[in-house]
Amino acid sequence: MSDVAVIGAGYVGLTTAACFARLGHEVRCADIDAERVARLSGGEIPILEEGLPGLVAEGLSVSRLRFVHGASAAVVGAEFVFLCVGTPQASDGRADLTAVEAVCAEIAPLLAPGTVVVNKSTVPVGTTRLVARWLAEAGVGHEVGVASNPEFLREGTAVRDFLQPQRIVIGCDDPAVAVRVSELYRGVPAPTVVTDAASAELVKQAANSFLAMKISFMNAVANVCEAVNADVRDVALGMGYDPRIGTEFLQPGPGFGGACLPKDTAALLHTAAECGYDFSVLRGVLDVNDRQRAHIVDRIREAAGGDLAGRRVAVLGLTFKANTDDLRESPALEITRALVAAGASVRAFDPVAGEAAAVMVPGLEIAPDAYAAAEGAEALAILTEWDQFRWLDYTRVVSAMAEPRVVDARNLLDPAAMRRLGFAYQGVGR
Repeated sequence: MSDVAVIGAGYVGLTTAACFARLGHEVRCADIDAERVARLSGGEIPILEEGLPGLVAEGLSVSRLRFVHGASAAVVGAEFVFLCVGTPQASDGRADLTAVEAVCAEIAPLLAPGTVVVNKSTVPVGTTRLVARWLAEAGVGHEVGVASNPEFLREGTAVRDFLQPQRIVIGCDDPAVAVRVSELYRGVPAPTVVTDAASAELVKQAANSFLAMKISFMNAVANVCEAVNADVRDVALGMGYDPRIGTEFLQPGPGFGGACLPKDTAALLHTAAECGYDFSVLRGVLDVNDRQRAHIVDRIREAAGGDLAGRRVAVLGLTFKANTDDLRESPALEITRALVAAGASVRAFDPVAGEAAAVMVPGLEIAPDAYAAAEGAEALAILTEWDQFRWLDYTRVVSAMAEPRVVDARNLLDPAAMRRLGFAYQGVGR
């Protein structure tokens, strides 16, 4: 087993550290936030992710996983150093690599000969070579390897995605280094793609951009369905039986969000522009995504009687998708923000992220449950596909609302059943 340092205890870093410990490696996970380190050392997990608390507790109990303050405390004696720090997106789509460069400067003098530094964070094409240059400029006086090993973790299923992945991608110009990285995943049942660093970096951006394209395509199809009185569910079903298309990511909704799809799509568009290529398809993907959020706002405005000013609107769901507490680039949050800006009185309920959302949307009222959110509302919008919203007592909801109008932006509910209860129901593409 190997000695592994993971720099960054965020979503990717924490999952990576806990899963490598499960695979039997000795792992030190570092973060610059001393309070976060202390909480993690006590087994307190700051993010919602199925299976992660148990993995962290297991790693701590057998001393294969430790949390330390600062990258310097993690890398001494490490055979592998995984960079899992934040790479936030600038307004032009470019990734901010400031944190990556800072870590390279900090750890370079401490790396042992033969250490392999691995980019795990989502980074633009060319970052592996940049990391090698930054390490050299910061004083590495001996040979170290640098590789790309992009993550493909979906929030809500990240542990399963790491331990039972669909593929492992390793990019490195030195085959011997690539083999060493691949050995870390011994026992993980997945095909391994070994390629050059630039190709590995591009795999992540291209994969997420393709998924974003499927979502935007289906949202556009849903809008056509509304215009021609077709049902997007049946359209998607008929499409999905074609194995060349598949059933995944064919569900229309309020648009894609989260930490990956918007960022990676914009990053690939930026990469293409730097190369002089007009990637018009991706521009269309992002444009459709922006317009879809506005479209849902328009549907809620219509349900509220044509004007949101002074109307009470209930919102169910604020996270970018169900089974996560992540509000980053959440279409639900953006739609809620637009409702408040239009003068609506918005009362929202989310199972895990309500209070955090209230801080991000001044004027948003958080309800203790879905029924309290619906009390007195003139329109109700379901914006995140939490399963519990499917099984609410809608007889109670219809009684609580001032006007029983529902905009189901996730197509969770049965339109006929809702109309029998007395709701004026609108789905997406139905």
